[in-house]
Amino acid sequence: MSEPGVGGQGEVLTPTGTSAPGSELQFHSPAQAEVAGVSHPGKVRSNNEDHYYIARFGRFLETLRTNLPSEIIPQRSEETGYAMLIADGVGGGAAGEIASREAIRLLLDLVEHAPAGILGPAGEAATNDILQRAATRVAQINQALGQLARADSGLQGFGTTFTAVWNLGTHLFVAHVGDSRAYLFREQSLEQLTHDHTFAQDLADRGVIGSEEISKHRMRHVLTRALGDTGADSAPVLRQLELEDGDTLLLCTDGLTDMVPDQQIASILAGAETCELACQRLVERALEAGGKDNVTVAMARYRVQQ
Repeated sequence: MSEPGVGGQGEVLTPTGTSAPGSELQFHSPAQAEVAGVSHPGKVRSNNEDHYYIARFGRFLETLRTNLPSEIIPQRSEETGYAMLIADGVGGGAAGEIASREAIRLLLDLVEHAPAGILGPAGEAATNDILQRAATRVAQINQALGQLARADSGLQGFGTTFTAVWNLGTHLFVAHVGDSRAYLFREQSLEQLTHDHTFAQDLADRGVIGSEEISKHRMRHVLTRALGDTGADSAPVLRQLELEDGDTLLLCTDGLTDMVPDQQIASILAGAETCELACQRLVERALEAGGKDNVTVAMARYRVQQ
């Protein structure tokens, strides 16, 4: 099958470059990643309300001139991190598509205009600061989406899920609102890092229905948390964990998880040689199972220096 939908080519995003003669190029990023992403409207819907974004970010130091001895200062040093974000819009007409697109655009605008800071966290206080900053940005995005809806009656009631992961060195952070998911695939085992914010999941959490009933429940797609003009809770769930060598992070919308069970997702991740191939196979499998919704996947496979 040909490549489905719209997706970036798989890419190994590792620091590269050529140092000037006589200088030493040093990189201080313990985690590097191969990434890929694919999005498809599915077989039923006419438009795609999913959006995703993958980036490498960082800071560098390059010595231009100095009279210090060359052995005590590098000519250039660099450290990088990787970020992935996925958003699944809800709302009539094209409103959902606008909500998911604007949520990502607003985040990029906030990041672009944020003051520069230290890239890598150093201890619990710095980690807490990073998580608090993430919560603040999600709140700002939610507020801005609400303002858009109030200014345009065609956008009233629109909203979006919002699931993001990013690493600073081996520290991985997750921010999550809605029912798009983040998974960690480690040592052939698939772990869901996020918890679906739906009425059906809430009923299961309270013991009203069994977990096996969620996928068929009529409230399985009704969100209890979302960003935008939905009236739902917008507070993100935040967490932090440590990356290990060989870890794979998968972000996906419910267009994948409604169609493909976790054991099949794990099998595809285990068998694909590259992130690009894994993303294509996951989307193809969702389409083969019916493709009832937009389906989007974003993936990163990490190499961690010991």
